[in-house]
Amino acid sequence: MLEKLGNRLQLSAIPQIFFVSVGIIVLFIGFAVPFHEAFARFFDVLGQFTFTRFGWFYVLSVSGLLLFLFWVAASRYGSIRLGPDDQGPEYDTLTWFCMLFAAGIGTILMFWGVAEPMYHFASPPYGNVEKETVGAAKVAMQISMFHYGLHTWTIFTVPALAIGYFSYRQGLPMRISSVFYSVLGDRIYGPLGWTIDIIAVLGTLFGVAVSVGLGTLQINSGLHYLVGVPDTELAKMLIVAVITGVATVSVALGLDKGIKRLSEFNIVIAVAILLFIWFSGPTLFITEGMVQNLGMYLDRLPWMSFWTEAYSDADWQRSWTVFYFAWTISWAPYVGIFIARISKGRTIRQFVVGALGAPLLFTLVWFSVFGLAAIDLELNHDVPIASEVQEDVSVALFSFLGNFPAAELVSALALVVIVVFITTSADSAALVVDLLSRKDRQPSKTAQRVFWTLLLGATAATLLLGGGLTALQNVITALGFPFCVLLVFMAISLTRALHADYLGYTMKELAEGKAPPMHPMGSLPSEAKGRSTHNPEDS
Repeated sequence: MLEKLGNRLQLSAIPQIFFVSVGIIVLFIGFAVPFHEAFARFFDVLGQFTFTRFGWFYVLSVSGLLLFLFWVAASRYGSIRLGPDDQGPEYDTLTWFCMLFAAGIGTILMFWGVAEPMYHFASPPYGNVEKETVGAAKVAMQISMFHYGLHTWTIFTVPALAIGYFSYRQGLPMRISSVFYSVLGDRIYGPLGWTIDIIAVLGTLFGVAVSVGLGTLQINSGLHYLVGVPDTELAKMLIVAVITGVATVSVALGLDKGIKRLSEFNIVIAVAILLFIWFSGPTLFITEGMVQNLGMYLDRLPWMSFWTEAYSDADWQRSWTVFYFAWTISWAPYVGIFIARISKGRTIRQFVVGALGAPLLFTLVWFSVFGLAAIDLELNHDVPIASEVQEDVSVALFSFLGNFPAAELVSALALVVIVVFITTSADSAALVVDLLSRKDRQPSKTAQRVFWTLLLGATAATLLLGGGLTALQNVITALGFPFCVLLVFMAISLTRALHADYLGYTMKELAEGKAPPMHPMGSLPSEAKGRSTHNPEDS
């Protein structure tokens, strides 16, 4: 029936994925809008249950996947290319690094660059240090680096690596279900595969909707600071409508005319603001602190990677680490596909080192510049940024920028950057959702991309009406869990495929059980050694 309906509407989408995903979103909106108080209570209970019962799973799985990436890069599989053996990278290293930054983390950095360090500076969750002291500043920078460093990019790199491998190396469609071919075989084209792709579609829509919601809160604060726009639900709905409208125009123009030009413009302005703060603020303190922040982060990383608050009654992690991991996981299909599309031809080792290393260094610079400059204002100039952030995290950036020269101009530029980052995230997400639900080798239809953009805007507006920041946290903590489970199975499926590939077996042989299992200590079964297409010396 769904197939007939799709044909009647002349959709290029896979009806089983398209209609089920749309139906779930419409039901969600239809329930949440008229019953927003009940909606908020329901997701408060669901979010609390997910955190209480499975918060440890988020922490363990993301840290485990980071160790998995270290292992796969250092193993004999590290020399396998994301594509044919004789094909090099499509983009040079510098261009590739710049495009990694444009993958979607810009929205996150703009919102939390000042807010997170100052929040933890005012209320350090561990270390037995006094708030708003040098000790609290060190804890704040450790936590910020932990949330936005290797763990964030692990969540993006695992699906990107798996999607790139199965698409470019094995010729499968660029969809999340393709990653599970080594386990499911041709069943990825049936109900099991559709279910996986539906989870990916819903995760992407809700994850980017949360970003649009957070960005809307920040834009409202910026407009209130600059021109006195009131902080009301009506103002927020109008902002969401404007963002959705701009994103719709951009997605209709296409990748090169819309998203590419907006991204290039935005990165230049964002880096300009970064350099302005660095050199007009406490330059030496920021530069020295940047070096020390890296050392503190690496020193504290093993402990923080497995910290679950097991010996306390606190629920700090629910609002921070678990929420942030869940939010990032919901972005994983979208960002993973983007990174995979720009990484064809790289070896697994090159890919993992670059996709983890380059963003880590940029995150170090970004949080050191904004975080340390804000801490300096609080410690040495008695500017009460921390207390304002405790009351409303969305005001952090504009409260901070008000203490620098040309404050109104820089704040206006920052506002433009936020709007454009959110817009490019929204239209890029619409393109990816369209790709996830589109039939193989079918051209993308503008009407479908526009439809997904409008649905994304409606979802963001619904989340804001349902309780603001608290609702955003509860929804994403609960709905990010299924894809967190899928990430773990992605690593298992990818490992099986790499082992068979290394030995010279096809995915078809692997799915049919004809490839030999992995052996302890990485030894090769004698009957398979002759089929290996890789020289062990390469790794």
